[in-house]
Order: sequence, then structure tokens, then C-alpha cells
Amino acid sequence: MADTVSFFDLFLKAHIVVKLVMLGLIMASIWCWAIIIDKTLLFNKIARQMNRFETVFWSGQSLEDLYGTLQNRTNQGMAAVFVAAMREWKRSHEGARPAIASLQQRIDKVMDVTLARESERLESKLLILATVGAAGPFIGLFGTVWGIMTAFQAIAASQNTSLAVVAPGIAEALFATALGLLAAIPAVIAYNKLSADVAKTVSRMEGFADEFSAILSRQIDERR
Repeated sequence: MADTVSFFDLFLKAHIVVKLVMLGLIMASIWCWAIIIDKTLLFNKIARQMNRFETVFWSGQSLEDLYGTLQNRTNQGMAAVFVAAMREWKRSHEGARPAIASLQQRIDKVMDVTLARESERLESKLLILATVGAAGPFIGLFGTVWGIMTAFQAIAASQNTSLAVVAPGIAEALFATALGLLAAIPAVIAYNKLSADVAKTVSRMEGFADEFSAILSRQIDERR
């Protein structure tokens, strides 16, 4: 029975340039999976937090009481938008002369800033997935081309074109392409899925911000 060659053997026999390509792709794949797991857990956590916050917010609890509960916490999602708006509301009503003239614009502004900050946090590191997904196959192909050139040089030096001589070198070269695809395919799929999750989460926060802005606008009009 013919001896089988393991992937580890292919790596050890590869040219130093191909080895560096392989190591880079393996590290990129591990990095991508770490990001995928981290972002999946984060989005699930934020979704649960927003569901709980919406339940409490629309339960009829006083906005002052809800703000008092959340103001000293590290808030995310809708809670962060709510706290930012309420903080501006309370600051504008402090002192003997409340600053109500342009309060609605200031509240909308702080909510927009908070939404942008939350969106940026959700989108952080997704560019890495897009980069690996786009560049991974080409990096693997570079390793393949280099490996094939090395294999042909070995064939020319030995002047033997039998399959037993050609096959190991070609296998080493194609292994780099396989690693490139192994890193790129999950990265592309995860990037598309996580980008859709970001868009859905931001859309929910924007919808809440619009509704909360309308509530505060009515209260501002009633106090004039």
C-alpha cells in the first residue's frame, strides 16, 4: 500500500515562501473565527438587552425612574440612546432658567451621536472579515504559483517528469489555495450575515430614537 502524505508533511516540505503564506492564512482564519464568535455573542447579548429594555420602557414606568436605574450603568443599544437623551433633557431643565428653546434639536443631536457610536462599535472588526474574504483566495493562489514554480525547478533539476516526482510538489502548491479558500469562505459568509445583523440592530435603535424623540417633543410643547 502506497504511503499517504499528511497535510503536515505537505507543509514541512513546502518552500519557505509557501510556508509563510500557509501560516498567514491559518492565522487569518483563526482571527476570523475569533471575530465571528465574539460578534455573534455580542449581537445576541444586545438583542436580549434591547428586548428587555423595550418591555420596561413601554410598561408605563416613569422615565425619571428608568433613567435613575440606568444612568450609572454601562449601557448599550436602545438603553444608551435613552440615557443620552434623558441626560440632555435633565441638563436643560437644571437651574432657574431652563434652556428649552432648542432642546428638541439638542436631544436629536445627542441621540444621533449615540447611534453613530453604537453603530461604529457594532461594525468594528467586520472590515477584517471582508478583507480576508476578498484577499484570502489571492494570497493562497500566490502560494500555489510559487509552489508550482519551485516544483518545476525541481523537475528540471532532476530531469524526471514521472507522476511520483511531480505530484508531491503540485500537492504542496494546491494546499496553499485550499487554505486560502478555507479562510475566505467563512469570512465572506460571516461578513454578510453580521452586516445584516448590524443593519437590523441599528434600524431598531433608530426606530426607538424616533419614537422617543416624538414623546419628548410632546412634553416640550406642553411645558411651553
